[in-house]
Amino acid sequence: MDLEGVLVPEIWIAVAEKTGIAELRRTTRDEPDYDKLMRERLAILDRHKLGLSDIQAVIDTLAPLPGAKAFLDELRARAQVILLSDTFEQFAQPLMRQLAWPTLLCHRLVVESDRITDYAIRFPNHKQATVAALKKLNYRVISAGDSFNDTTMLGEADTGYLFHSPQNVRALFPQFPAYDDYEELLAAMKNQLGEEK
Repeated sequence: MDLEGVLVPEIWIAVAEKTGIAELRRTTRDEPDYDKLMRERLAILDRHKLGLSDIQAVIDTLAPLPGAKAFLDELRARAQVILLSDTFEQFAQPLMRQLAWPTLLCHRLVVESDRITDYAIRFPNHKQATVAALKKLNYRVISAGDSFNDTTMLGEADTGYLFHSPQNVRALFPQFPAYDDYEELLAAMKNQLGEEK
């Protein structure tokens, strides 16, 4: 399952709102090329002299989306849940604490004296690669995400769902059922889990 936009707010949008820097509102919903997006973000942070601590201060004010923790708790009672995100370890901790520390696989920022100088990708297209690896271990995989960078994961999974995704993503990927309500997504997932029994 993806994290930002699905279980927690989009961190970069929150930073954009707090700082007034509209350019930081762009996410993987707008730009499918993750490296291009991140290079733009790093240049913006440099230009405005914003460091890791400035972003972490914004993240400390965020909470999971309404209903996200209850949804995740109920899902974790029925199946193993792994969050696959293009966020960064240095961003995620406050939100993971509020979600009772689910397993999160994500990337890492390169930081020098509070300045974010680069980012280290865990593995190219890590979401799809993780799903493929789990399937090789004979796991059945159900996935959910909201953005362009989730669609290879959804396609690799045995079942994939769009959740809280914008219309442009839904229009390009009509093969994935789309939901906006946690109860509906949970019902669809329970149905898939039931087919295994």
